Amino acid sequence: MKSKLIVALDVESFEDATALVQVTRDVVDVFKVGSQLFTRVGPRIIEFLHEHGKECFIDLKFHDIPHTVARAVASAAALRVRMLTLHTSGGAEMLEAAAAIPGHPLLLGVTVLTSVGGDVQAEVLRLAKLAKECGLDGVIASPREIHLLREALGKNFLIVTPGIRPSWAEAGDQKRVMTPTEAVAAGASYIVVGRPIIAADDPARAAARIVEEMAVAVASA
Repeated sequence: MKSKLIVALDVESFEDATALVQVTRDVVDVFKVGSQLFTRVGPRIIEFLHEHGKECFIDLKFHDIPHTVARAVASAAALRVRMLTLHTSGGAEMLEAAAAIPGHPLLLGVTVLTSVGGDVQAEVLRLAKLAKECGLDGVIASPREIHLLREALGKNFLIVTPGIRPSWAEAGDQKRVMTPTEAVAAGASYIVVGRPIIAADDPARAAARIVEEMAVAVASA
């Protein structure tokens, strides 16, 4: 994946999603499909992304008995999904079952949702360590925990961060936020951005601006 920016297709319809992909495709390689869009349109959006040379990060936060989660991961692999999420709170047996699926997508363990405030660093670190021990490829964590996780888990463990708000965008319901520049400087592998791009008057320009801001951080590292 060339760009560290993942755009969240948190929209109501297939048409809205494909329009957003088309206008941001020059600076975005991976698009996140969450429960809102997948429930409405299903694998059709994944097929569209593949047809247009893009990759899919499916964010359905699997959390069930180990066998059920393992079969869901196998289904995602069959759809050629690039990345997917599981709740680390599902426990070691569930996570290990997912990691045992041959040819699985990159598996990212959800730690503590970015809408949760307060001091959650200890819990995030505990869950992230569990994810790594169980064979997952990385975690989903707020940018506020990136530095802590990098120190504990090393440079190769993926840290994908929602809760990204450019200085020119509203925070919304996110509590533990950073700008794109701050997140990349802290060590984020990828950042996920939805509303600041979707709600922008010019989504293409908003996405390009975020990529430009991240490039500055990488160049200064």
